[in-house]
Amino acid sequence: MRITREFVALTSAGTSRAGVGSHPCQGVYWRPAGSEPRTALIATHYNIDFSEHYLASYFAERDLGFLGWNTRFRGAEPYFLADLALVDIDAGVRWLRSRGVDCVVLLGNSGGGSLMATYQSQVTSPGLTPEYSRSSLSPAVEQLAGGDLYVSIVAHTGRAEVLTNWMDPSVTDESDPLSVDQALDPFAPDRQPPFDDAFIAVYRDAQRARNERITDWCCDELDRLAAAGHRERLFVVPRLWADLRMLDDAIDPSRRTVPGCYLGDPRRANYGIFGVGTVSSLRTWLSMWSLRSSQCSTDQARNITLPAIVVDADADTGIFPSDTAKIVEALRSRPGGGGVETHTLAGDHYLAEPARTRAEAADLITEWVRSHAS
Repeated sequence: MRITREFVALTSAGTSRAGVGSHPCQGVYWRPAGSEPRTALIATHYNIDFSEHYLASYFAERDLGFLGWNTRFRGAEPYFLADLALVDIDAGVRWLRSRGVDCVVLLGNSGGGSLMATYQSQVTSPGLTPEYSRSSLSPAVEQLAGGDLYVSIVAHTGRAEVLTNWMDPSVTDESDPLSVDQALDPFAPDRQPPFDDAFIAVYRDAQRARNERITDWCCDELDRLAAAGHRERLFVVPRLWADLRMLDDAIDPSRRTVPGCYLGDPRRANYGIFGVGTVSSLRTWLSMWSLRSSQCSTDQARNITLPAIVVDADADTGIFPSDTAKIVEALRSRPGGGGVETHTLAGDHYLAEPARTRAEAADLITEWVRSHAS
């Protein structure tokens, strides 16, 4: 089947084109050549470019539209603010409606799962509030159009939860990436998996405590800057690849490679410079990464009344069975939410292996969408 790929570039509420001419929101619309589908999916992420998403062509081959959509924060993670991302997603949803799409499917993939859940939650039960030191949100976040179906596929529970579960709590000095509390060091030579329950509990508490310390510092720093007549600054968070599940397959058992993470060897990745949340502004930390104040979580799925399906992968090295269970629980706990289909595929996080996993995922979701599209 021939596929048409159409570049889409839009402004959204409160934005304009850059001086060089680029639009803040950009993406690619995939569809069968010569067709204007009445059902289309939209996928976006906090900062990753989804315009050429690995499932886009698969859905177009199955006679569905697919908008791989990017907000103004594509490639600009350190500046993310939730309300602005939601109004940018809305620009993509409204564009699909303008093309005659009757059924808009919100595809929440990877980090985009919690972002899409937050978007639809704001439609159903508006409750987004400004982060510390911000007086107001974009007015447009109170007028989101919303989708018709919700798909969660290999999705994280939320950026704050992910970062906290992955962060190394043995860091004693945020300005020194080599500082280590040996009692908490998961990579200490004399500490080998399987880890005992007592260490796991202490480790998890220390991870949450580290997140809270950084949140406290961000609030204090915003106050300090404001007193001097300034608004923001960037900062670095070291060592963020140390989830015990990356080292011990007895915790949340699955078919994943252990030791392993999305960057390969966790120890090497943990002391490297690549990863989520490594550079952030103060308000972005509060909006995206803070356990205390981030509102971007799949807990928001409790407010989603749309038909929903949850798909995960059994060899994912960054999303674990208990993570998916939390998403399913949130969806099943919603008032009047009805049943939630769940499926586990044999594959890695990107469904690249085994070879037919992406086609299997597309078949599964397409069949479900067609059975629920109005």
